[in-house]
Amino acid sequence: MIKQAIILVGGKGTRLGDLTKATPKPLLEVESGIKFLDVVIENFARFGFNDIILLAGFCGEQIAEAYKGKNIHGAKIRVIIEPEPQGTGGALLFAREFLDNWFVVANGDSIFDFNLREFAKDPSDDFIARLALRQVPDPARYGAVTIEGDKITAFLEKDPSLQGPALINGGIYLLSRNVLDLIDGPCSIEANIFPKLVEMEKIEGQEYNGYFLDMGLPDSYAQSQREIPVWRKKPCLFLDRDGVINVDKGYTYKPEDLSFIDGIENGIMAANEAGYYVIVVTNQAGVARGYYTLKDTDTFHAEIQERLASIGAHIDAFYSCPYHKDGIIPEYTIDNHPDRKPNQGMLLKAFDDWSINKENSFLIGDKDHDITAAERAGIKGILFKGQNLEQLIKENLNAKP
Repeated sequence: MIKQAIILVGGKGTRLGDLTKATPKPLLEVESGIKFLDVVIENFARFGFNDIILLAGFCGEQIAEAYKGKNIHGAKIRVIIEPEPQGTGGALLFAREFLDNWFVVANGDSIFDFNLREFAKDPSDDFIARLALRQVPDPARYGAVTIEGDKITAFLEKDPSLQGPALINGGIYLLSRNVLDLIDGPCSIEANIFPKLVEMEKIEGQEYNGYFLDMGLPDSYAQSQREIPVWRKKPCLFLDRDGVINVDKGYTYKPEDLSFIDGIENGIMAANEAGYYVIVVTNQAGVARGYYTLKDTDTFHAEIQERLASIGAHIDAFYSCPYHKDGIIPEYTIDNHPDRKPNQGMLLKAFDDWSINKENSFLIGDKDHDITAAERAGIKGILFKGQNLEQLIKENLNAKP
């Protein structure tokens, strides 16, 4: 499972005029208190990229002050500031000691909403770079990409003569560390390296159709302020864990004991593709009882993510309640903790942490206390009694409350 995302935030943003004279454009706000870069980072973090490196240049100290050392939705943020502009290729070369064998690269001034986990699966020696492509009605501003099967065959430069629907580079790349062998100094990975990979037949593309916005022009920045707050607000599929995601073997916590309930993997994938958040809310009294630790639950959840990633699916977040009145670990021995279902505390925390549209959200659980927690939180609760779980999820996606 690829966990590293490199976000390029080094450009000057001169097309935005006075707005970016002394501010990196990804730091511009798209809604009150929310910067454009916050949204980009959040989107990678929710897909399980927990090692995020910001490659900064212009006013890089502002990027470092805002993000260095922070943890955002479980992703640890590092900031690397290049001493002088080196282009996107040179920036990667400058950061080479920090790069994994495979990593995803994205521009910090654009949003492309699609299943990043599906995009990053199955890397192989057959390619060095995989690009996310997007069809647009007018490619003149971006340049166009031609493709045969999954192989990119050419990049056409920006040109007013480019007309009609065409594929463009969506600004998100899956790269092998081997790409660094082609970089020997300051350069553009898009203009200088990708054409070399075309000649080597080592670059592929996958087309996606999700929401796309490049905020590099005044009009598109204004568009981001109108659209991003709406786009961020998504419905959520909440899931209980034991008995819904995995077979409940009694205080299950060992990765080797993970057995998925039939249909859950494809059901989660369907929710991912439908634009839902997928969030787990689980009572884990075994922590209070001393059977295992919170770190053990994190390890078990990491195993769930690894296995889901193999089919291109993911869970956005896990919320666990370790408290129980009959515990033996004092710090977790609490009667009727507000997070413990049937209380709604974990769901309320999720509402605070994520921009969730409650109207079309729902929870699937296998116990009455799951349903009570959902109802107390103001969303629909569905009791799982061994039905076809994939079908159960699909028929409730986008269903009217």
